[in-house]
Amino acid sequence: MTADLTTDWPRATYDALRAADVRHMAYVPDAGHSTLIRLLEADGAVVSNVLTSEEEGIAIACGSWLGGTRSVVLMQSSGVGNCINMLSLPVQARIPLLILVTMRGEWDEFNPWQVPMGRATEAALTAIGVTVHRAETGEDVVATVEQAARMAFESDQQVAVLIGQRLLGKKKW
Repeated sequence: MTADLTTDWPRATYDALRAADVRHMAYVPDAGHSTLIRLLEADGAVVSNVLTSEEEGIAIACGSWLGGTRSVVLMQSSGVGNCINMLSLPVQARIPLLILVTMRGEWDEFNPWQVPMGRATEAALTAIGVTVHRAETGEDVVATVEQAARMAFESDQQVAVLIGQRLLGKKKW
């Protein structure tokens, strides 16, 4: 049976990360990543770090790589603003980095505080030297994460995948 990627994209994304030999995850809890977080935490071969700030995830992912383990950092677009300065570490040291970012401040956003960083996320990442890809459908997410993992870990690049808010649905407060 083939997965329906309109709804099963987190499971397929998990499979893509594990196929890329990702064995470490650092994250700030986020509803948009909740299924992927549960899947990675349930995997006994994956080490997880819950973060108090996204910038910690960048440093931990760099240390993980230096220790021989591939990592993914999961965050919301508002967290990108918290880690811009720390991103200079992997960019300048050419340490592979894979970040999955759930977007806020765009499609059907109810919280005005999310809008400015939602608008600035892609530009901020690009300005610091991170390659950015966007995914708007479940199928896009899986294919983009597969490509981004190869680019990060095989070409020593720093890559972020932005997952559009339209795919995630309206946040409820």
